[in-house]
Amino acid sequence: MTQATLTIRDAQTADVEDLLRIEQRAFSGDLLTRRALRYLISRAHGIGLVCTVGDQPVGYAIVLLRRGSRSGRIYSLAVDPDWRGRQIGRLLLEAIETRLAAKGISRVQLEVRADNEPALRRYHGLGYEVYASEPGYYEDGEGALKMRKELAEVP
Repeated sequence: MTQATLTIRDAQTADVEDLLRIEQRAFSGDLLTRRALRYLISRAHGIGLVCTVGDQPVGYAIVLLRRGSRSGRIYSLAVDPDWRGRQIGRLLLEAIETRLAAKGISRVQLEVRADNEPALRRYHGLGYEVYASEPGYYEDGEGALKMRKELAEVP
């Protein structure tokens, strides 16, 4: 088997159908709609990234920014289940952090299901720390852990 070349690029509205497919395959609840995805990747105060193999999107990340804030919030990060275990989530996180630091953002935050052990291990391994919990955060009643990471300044 040859090694697939993974590329990270900006999300475009033409990606919405592929991102919706990834969303539906990656999550069982709390799904983003087509309309929400279109809005999120085209909004002025956010960053949407897509990881592709060739022309095929296999993962994405959406980060929201607020005017005047030095913090970015990872709103959604998903990897197609067929492509998990290939460091796509890590690549997307690293790309997010690089883009945020280049914009002068000093902190990135996210929420993760308290029962999502693989994601928690990944985030902890990349330097994210739990700073709060939110019981009953998800539609099925599962709680969330709020995590954050301080970003290094870009010279």
